[in-house]
Amino acid sequence: PFPQRKSKISASRKLLLKSLMLAKAKEEWDQEIVDKQAEKERYLSERITPLHTSGLSLSQLQDLCRELHEKVEIVDEERYDIEAKCNHNTREIKDLKIKVLDLRGKFKRPPLRRVRVSADAMLRALLGSKHKVSMDLRANLKSVKKEDTEKERPVEVGDWRKNVEAMSGMEGRKKMFDAA
Repeated sequence: PFPQRKSKISASRKLLLKSLMLAKAKEEWDQEIVDKQAEKERYLSERITPLHTSGLSLSQLQDLCRELHEKVEIVDEERYDIEAKCNHNTREIKDLKIKVLDLRGKFKRPPLRRVRVSADAMLRALLGSKHKVSMDLRANLKSVKKEDTEKERPVEVGDWRKNVEAMSGMEGRKKMFDAA
């Protein structure tokens, strides 16, 4: 429908720009990896103090090992708790995604059928079985006899020309019909 406009940038220029953008992105990605590694080393140097084991007696080394084991156990418990929470959240997210897919309706809906329900049954369904409301809709209808309707209809259909002569009130009109 629309005519394609010719690009203002040549193909070689586009290729050059694309390669420059990719080179810049690769450079930034590498820099980000280096920054993350430096941040990790800085954090670990703050949290972990260097161990001085030289010149300690056997009992002091055993106490140091006990302290380290206690710290490792505490960290391991925290890691386990966090992992359990993460797994629980992952399962919950998966279940919610399944529910969303079900609600969105990937299944085919069946065609609805008409159901004849009486007025009493409809009121019972709406109001519940406690309320006993009886509605006889036919009782309020006007009764019409077949004989009355037959009297109103004209029984015989006569010749239409006789009818025109009988209905014409002016003699001039009748003469117009006779001339034609």
